[in-house]
Amino acid sequence: MYKDILVHVDSSPSVNHRSAAAIAVATRFDAHVTGLYVMEPIQMPAYAEIAIGADLVEQSQRAWEQLAAEAGQAFDDTMKRAGIASEWRTTRGYPGASVIDHGHYSDLVVVGQADPGAPDDVSDGLADDVVMEAGRPVMVVPYIGARETIGRRILVAWNGSREAVRAIHDAMGFLKAADAVIVMSVNPPGDESRHIAGADISRHLARHGVKAQANSTVSRDVDVGDTLLSRAADEDVDLVVMGAYGHSRFRERVLGGATRDMLQHMTVPVLMSH
Repeated sequence: MYKDILVHVDSSPSVNHRSAAAIAVATRFDAHVTGLYVMEPIQMPAYAEIAIGADLVEQSQRAWEQLAAEAGQAFDDTMKRAGIASEWRTTRGYPGASVIDHGHYSDLVVVGQADPGAPDDVSDGLADDVVMEAGRPVMVVPYIGARETIGRRILVAWNGSREAVRAIHDAMGFLKAADAVIVMSVNPPGDESRHIAGADISRHLARHGVKAQANSTVSRDVDVGDTLLSRAADEDVDLVVMGAYGHSRFRERVLGGATRDMLQHMTVPVLMSH
C-alpha cells in the first residue's frame, strides 16, 4: 500500500529522524522515497528591500540554495547507503502548501514534530496543515527520534469517528504486517456491560487478517492524548494510529483535544488521517 513516500526535509537536526523513519517504512514495503526541501520566500515590504539593497536579497536567496544543496547531498547519501530508491526535489514557497501539493502524489507523507526548543522550527504547525489538507495519511515523527522499527507493535486510537475509520484503513498495510495491534478506546460512550468498545472494529480487522486486541479505559481526569501515550509506553508500542481533528482545529487549540495533545507530547511516530 505504501509504494511512494514523501518526506519533508529541512536543515534542522531532527531531519535525520525523519529520513530514518522514511527508510524504515520504505525498507518494509519496498517503497520509493522522495525528499522535498522548501525554500521560503523572503518576506519584507518593498521599501525595506530598497533600503537593504538587491545584493542582500540575492545573498539571502543564495544562502537558501546552499542549505538546500547541502540537505540534498545528505539525503542522497543516506538513501544510497540504505539501498532505497529515491528522488530529491527543491521548491520555492511555504512548507505547508508545498508539502500538501507534492503529498497529493504519494501514499504516505512523513513530517516532523515541532521542536519546542527551536522557535524558528519550520515544522511548527506543519503537521496540522498537511493532515487537514493533503488527503493522504501523514506520519509525524517525534523530534527526539524513533526506534529502528516502526509498526511492529501498534496502538490504534478508536472512538468510532469518521476520522478514526479513515486512519485505520489508511494504516491497513502497517496493521496487516504488525506483530501486535491494540485497539484502544478512551472514555467510550454507552453501556459497556452490553458492548465491548472496539469489538466491532476488531472483528472487521480480523477479516483483513489483522489480529487486534480490543481495550478500553475510563480516564476522566487525564487528557485522552496523555492516556493513549501512557498505554503506548506500557505496551511497548512503536506506532500510534489515530484520526485527527474530529473537532475543529480552532476548538482544539482553545479547549485542547487528543490531536493537539499527541502532536505536542508524542514519544513514538503517529500516523494520522483526517
